[in-house]
Amino acid sequence: MTLNLGPQPAAADAGGSLARAGDLFQLLRDGKARTRAELALTTGLARSTVASRIDALLLSGLVGPAGEANSSGGRPPSRFAFNPAARTVLAVDVGATHVIVAVTDLSGRVLAEQRLAQDVAAGPEAVLDRVVGEGLALLAKAGRTASDLSGIGIGLPGPVEHNTGRPVKPPIMPGWDGFDVVSYVQRSLPVPVLVDNDVNIMALGERTAHWPEHSNFLFIKVATGIGAGIIGNGELQRGANGTAGDLGHVRVPRGDEVMCRCGNTGCLEALASGPALAAELSRRGVPASKGSDVRRLVDEGNLQAIQALRQAGRDLGDVLATVVNLLNPSVIVIGGSLGQTGEHLMAGVREVVYRRSLPLATTNLRIALSVAGDQAAILGASQMVTQYVLSPAAVEATLQAAG
Repeated sequence: MTLNLGPQPAAADAGGSLARAGDLFQLLRDGKARTRAELALTTGLARSTVASRIDALLLSGLVGPAGEANSSGGRPPSRFAFNPAARTVLAVDVGATHVIVAVTDLSGRVLAEQRLAQDVAAGPEAVLDRVVGEGLALLAKAGRTASDLSGIGIGLPGPVEHNTGRPVKPPIMPGWDGFDVVSYVQRSLPVPVLVDNDVNIMALGERTAHWPEHSNFLFIKVATGIGAGIIGNGELQRGANGTAGDLGHVRVPRGDEVMCRCGNTGCLEALASGPALAAELSRRGVPASKGSDVRRLVDEGNLQAIQALRQAGRDLGDVLATVVNLLNPSVIVIGGSLGQTGEHLMAGVREVVYRRSLPLATTNLRIALSVAGDQAAILGASQMVTQYVLSPAAVEATLQAAG
């Protein structure tokens, strides 16, 4: 699947023209082929200046030839376009009980992918060693080498200080608090490493790939935990300490006596997560020990499982009704392992959100199931890296280093 990168802003100098080759490159990131003359007309730069910057981008491999334009007389002019195959990205989704590792190109197209059973509680060294080993194997499988790698994006199932990549008091990740993920990975793969909360990168991947026209967007992950990735005015909102969107520990009206692992009572996660639903079904005499059992029972048409999932949707809807009034998103996407169970959870969410939220806030609100599914985090991890390594400053630095 290829991400829709969308139009990218171009940096301008004081005279209004594009300042550097890295800035000129942003015009080409939409994938549209252009001639030197077209770029000169668009930017206002001299054709000789455009030619020298295109030559530098061609040498880097980030731009490649894209055929010839129609001639108005004489030799047809050459066209150039973004070459996403120039470099690769290692995209990693670390969950509570799984790791997905993928190699993508610079457009987010997956070249090779592997899903592994892995308990995050095994600790950072064990998990990250496996990520690095699998990443190198996948690069080889895709016919690429570590020298082709432009960066690594990692999603973790807990709060992350984005600037440093260090987990911050993650509740289900013993041994990870404050661990220097970036430095540890760079011992083996010395490239830029970006780390974020898994729900944030799922929001980034889902929105970029399937909802690029929506600038105010929520992604809700319902799985072992419950969280939200918030995109406002086109930008991820992480909060002061990386905990924005932690819906799982918002109090739900009907949960007064239900104890949560965080120490409080009545948390949404203690009522509507996969483990919580499995425990509730088990108390009713329906054998279930984890979220995957709930999904299986729902798929088999078990009425009690369906009713429990529908109530989980109502509980989630209670929290989201407040979020809708507060943030006024245009789209809410429900994902995660329980979010993939279909319309039963969604029906409960819609039932409460449309009843409890302000009418104006829901006039154009769409509530939908994830389209990207379990690839949302991989797409987002890849996009997080490409936003960084293909920025004007980063491209310019790459070209200057090569020169």
